[in-house]
Amino acid sequence: MAQHAILSASSASRWMACPPCARLEQKFENRTSPYAAEGTLAHELGEINLKHSLGEINKRKLNSEIKKIESHELYTADMPDYVETYVNTCLEKVSEAKAKTKDALFKIEQRLDFSEWVPEGFGTGDFVIIADGTMEICDLKYGKGVPVSAIGNKQMRLYALGAIAEFGFLYDIENVKMTIIQPRLDSISTDEISADELIEWAEEFVKPTAQLAFNGEGEFCAGEHCGFCRAKTVCKARADKNLELAKYEFRTSDTLSDKDIADILGKAEELSKWAKDIQEYALDQALQGANYEGWKIVEGRSNRKYTDTEKVAEILLNNEYKEDKIYKPKELQGLTNMEKLVGKKKLTELVGEFIVKPPGKPVLVNEDDKRPVFNSAKADFQEVKEK
Repeated sequence: MAQHAILSASSASRWMACPPCARLEQKFENRTSPYAAEGTLAHELGEINLKHSLGEINKRKLNSEIKKIESHELYTADMPDYVETYVNTCLEKVSEAKAKTKDALFKIEQRLDFSEWVPEGFGTGDFVIIADGTMEICDLKYGKGVPVSAIGNKQMRLYALGAIAEFGFLYDIENVKMTIIQPRLDSISTDEISADELIEWAEEFVKPTAQLAFNGEGEFCAGEHCGFCRAKTVCKARADKNLELAKYEFRTSDTLSDKDIADILGKAEELSKWAKDIQEYALDQALQGANYEGWKIVEGRSNRKYTDTEKVAEILLNNEYKEDKIYKPKELQGLTNMEKLVGKKKLTELVGEFIVKPPGKPVLVNEDDKRPVFNSAKADFQEVKEK
C-alpha cells in the first residue's frame, strides 16, 4: 500500500492556508479518482521515455513497459503526444545543463524528503536537474480541469526544499527554478527564487505553519484552497463563509446597484459550488443509512432503452420500416474523443486544415482571470466571416 504524508506537498496550498484541515481530512476516506489514475499512467509513460533518452534503460525495456501502459484501460492514443511535450521540455533542459557543465545531475522520479521543515514531509520530484549552481524541478501536470501555475507554487517549493536537503551537501545550489508542464492546456510556466530566499521562507513561514497543521491546531480558513479538501462538505468555516451571502445587507433601494451585483458575483460562484458539494455529500451519506429530517431518497427519472438493438432493428426491417428511417444519420466523434482515438499529432497531420476553434461565448469572470477581455467586435466579424 502506498504511503501518504499527512502534510503532503500536493495539499500544501490547503494546510498552509488552513492548518487544522490536515488532521480533519484524516477522518474522511481518500478516494482516488479516474483522473488521478490517468495522471499516474501518464507519469509512468514520461518516466520510461526519459529513462530511455538518458540511457538508463534499453530499447527492449522501453518497448516492454510501453506495451504494458498501452494495455491499460485509461490509455488513449493522444497520451504519447501530450507526454512527449513534457519529455522534450525536460530533454531541452538537459542539453542546456550539459552545455554549462559536464558534471550536471539528472534525477527521474526522485523521492524528496523535506521533513526538516514539515513533519514527516516527503514527495516525489518528476525530474530534477542541478547544473552550474542552479537546480530545477520539472513537474508534469496531466490534468486539464484546473490550470496550475509554477508562480509561487507551494508544492514545487517544498519539492525544491527536499532536493536542497538531498543534494545540497554535494552541490553548491544558489538558484532554484521550478517548472510545471501542463501539456493538455498548452501551458509551461516557470518560477525562480534564490536558495537563500527559499530557505528563509521555509524557516519563517513553512516550519511554524506545518507544526500547527501536524498538531491539528491553528485557525480554520475557507477559500479557493477548499476545492480538493476531503472535509469541505462538513467544514463549519466554509459553511459560515458561504452563508455570508444570505446575510448580505443591501442598500435601501428597489434595485441592485452595479456595486451590489459585483459584490454578489464574487460570492455566488463559491456559494454554488458549496451547495452542490453539500447535495452530493448528503446523497452519498443517505445511501449509506444517514437520515436528514424532512428529506428522503426516491428513484430519479430515467429514460426507456432497448435491451437488444440488433433484434429491434431486425424486427422493424422485417415489418417494412426502412433502414434510413430507423437508424440515426452517421455522425463524427467529437474532437476530444477523436484525438484519443487517432492521437493529437496524427489527427492534426491528417485533417488539421478542417479544424477550427471559433470564439467562445462571453462569460463573466473575476478580473484576476488571465484571459484577455472579450472583444465583441472581433467575435461579430468572425461570425460574419464564417457565414
